[in-house]
Amino acid sequence: MTQSWWNAPEFRDLSNAEISDALDALGLPGSVVGIGCVTGTHRILGPAFTVRFAPIDHAAPGTVGDFIEQVAPGQVIVLDNGGRQDCTVWGGILSQVASAQGVEGTVIHGVCRDSAEAVECHYPIFSRGVFMRTGKDRVQVEAIGAPVSLGDVRVNPGDLLSGDRDGLVVIPADRAREVLERACKIRDAEKAIIEQVRAGKTLTEARAQLGYHSLQSTNKSTK
Repeated sequence: MTQSWWNAPEFRDLSNAEISDALDALGLPGSVVGIGCVTGTHRILGPAFTVRFAPIDHAAPGTVGDFIEQVAPGQVIVLDNGGRQDCTVWGGILSQVASAQGVEGTVIHGVCRDSAEAVECHYPIFSRGVFMRTGKDRVQVEAIGAPVSLGDVRVNPGDLLSGDRDGLVVIPADRAREVLERACKIRDAEKAIIEQVRAGKTLTEARAQLGYHSLQSTNKSTK
């Protein structure tokens, strides 16, 4: 569930570039390749509500979207459809319902459809693209609240998802405070570098004085 400091101005004001640099410096994976915003605002931030899909079992077919009623306001729905691009697991009805519930957004290791409806209700969807064919009778929910994959990045329930115009990052819940602190130091150093360059220093001088490269280096202390 959402922790209050996740919604602090310090975290919401960070760019994903700054967060990605912090993840790299701490030796953490988390930068998601190939998934970007296809509807709504490009900015999302919230804890993951995870759903994993699997090919349909014709002996015991399941449903695709009934989990929506379990999602709390402020959560990010993370759907793992194995990266499939031949059928969708998210459409217009789900976008409308999620928007009304105050869900932060949806992230899909796969594709969505009815994108115009999501645009109309200002609902953010990050996916590998759009495609019109339904996942009904092709895939079914295999697990809710279990670890899922966004390609090479693992997402556990409650991990923090951050999306912006540069893409998507996943922040492990148990390391989120640490990532926040490092990302804030990187952001502050970058602002100071720009100020010093405008005041007459060279970029090399400003970076060296502020220890900028060490902030982005793995296992380097900034204390």
